[in-house]
Formats: sequence, C-alpha cells, structure tokens
Amino acid sequence: MDKKNALRAGALAAGTTLMMLLMSSPALAVIPDDGDDPGKGLSVIDTLGLYVVAPIVLFLVIAGLVMALEKSHKQQKQS
Repeated sequence: MDKKNALRAGALAAGTTLMMLLMSSPALAVIPDDGDDPGKGLSVIDTLGLYVVAPIVLFLVIAGLVMALEKSHKQQKQS
C-alpha cells in the first residue's frame, strides 16, 4: 500500500469518525428523567473489587476447573 492510498484511507476514516460524532445527539445525562433514583456511587475499593479483582478471580476459577477436568480426562484415557 503506497503513501497516497494510506493517506486516503486515513482521511476517510477520520472524516467518517468526525461526521459520526457531529451527527450523534448528546446523551443528556445532566438532566435527570422522572423516576431516576441513582443512589450513592461506588467507593474506590468497591470499584477495584468489581472491575479488577472479580474478573481475575473468575478467570482463575475457570482456568482451574478446566485444568482439573483435563487432568482427570487424561487419567481416564491412560487407564
């Protein structure tokens, strides 16, 4: 791919992104709707636990189960 095509592709991607941003309507999150009751926010510890620790623990549990089942599956084949 030569520089002219790369420049054209980049300009097209940038133009498309800019048009999508300009054409989209704002989220209007500042104005609460009727019936909104947001409650209190999460603390730093809660946020880290929910978005960092929980996925890591879940990954480790799933990986451990897969390894244990694979090990028992291999032992049954050898017998």
